[in-house]
Amino acid sequence: MTDETQSAPPKKARKRGLNKLGGLRNLLVEARRLVLTRVWGMDIHPTAQFSLSAKFDRTFPIGVHVGEKSYVAFETRILTHDRTRGLYLHTRVGKNCFIGGRSLILPGVEIGDNCVIGAGSIVTKSVPPRCIAAGNPAKVLRENIEVGEFGRFLEADETESRLAEQGLA
Repeated sequence: MTDETQSAPPKKARKRGLNKLGGLRNLLVEARRLVLTRVWGMDIHPTAQFSLSAKFDRTFPIGVHVGEKSYVAFETRILTHDRTRGLYLHTRVGKNCFIGGRSLILPGVEIGDNCVIGAGSIVTKSVPPRCIAAGNPAKVLRENIEVGEFGRFLEADETESRLAEQGLA
């Protein structure tokens, strides 16, 4: 290969704050996943990631389903029951999804594969695959999107690299 055909790996943002403790965080997440899946019986794929502050409904724990390579951000709530109506429903997050911080996913909702749910959204109805949904109640804002693992937009590495080169990340 010549120098012209080789491309430099994308530059990454510097790890700051608690991100410097990523290894410890990963151990804590894995320990929590084991408790949620083995003790509570939730269906959280081994490759799924979640914030330590994410809350999964333990009233009907077998109703929680999170697909592979999905990310559930900080203070998100995934509910599987509604005591006022006597409902106990399965709530599903598909593969390669990103659920924004402080979102609330109501019982019985299914979020399709490759979706992004905006921060602070209240998801009251199912979201089809490959969509961006946000708001209260969450509405589909864009369809036929393309995302990679953990609901990360395909151009995200390029954007992060550009910002890191400018010293802004």
